[in-house]
Amino acid sequence: MAHPVEHNDEGLYGLMAEYADADGLVQGIKKIRQAGYKEVDAFTPQPEHAVNDALGAKTIIPWIVLAGGVAGLLIGFGLQYWSSAIAYPLNVGGRPLNSWISFLPVTFEMTVLLAGLSAVFGTLALAGLPMPYHPVFNVPKFTEKNSRDGFFLLVKAEDPHFDYEQTQFLMSQSGAEGVYDVPK
Repeated sequence: MAHPVEHNDEGLYGLMAEYADADGLVQGIKKIRQAGYKEVDAFTPQPEHAVNDALGAKTIIPWIVLAGGVAGLLIGFGLQYWSSAIAYPLNVGGRPLNSWISFLPVTFEMTVLLAGLSAVFGTLALAGLPMPYHPVFNVPKFTEKNSRDGFFLLVKAEDPHFDYEQTQFLMSQSGAEGVYDVPK
């Protein structure tokens, strides 16, 4: 059952709804998305693929990792080619100056290194981390239950479809156990 909240437009980050389980959260997300809301986020205590699917979450991390890997490959190979064939050409044992087979270990390691670093820093950047403050921590129920057994849906006030009463009603009709203001 949804609990009434006090309304204050000044400094409102959004509205947050609490659900009993992941299935209820997914149904709530679907109702909110069908109503046209785009600025929607969900918080769960463990990864839920159905929640990501309902949110329509798309990630570019694989492309960032690919770009890092290709950059590592080109840098690793290019640096070795430049140093052995252009800058410091030494004929060792009659082998060609650009013996690409001897370049493979370093090229592979640079590819893996830059792909891994791209994955880590790309994930941190896209997640907006480190984030020492987020308005959702102003909701007592969220701080109390989120990491244990809470399933929460956030609709941001910056959404073009956001209307306080309409959004609150829609969230309470979607099976939410509670609807809370999220102050800035």
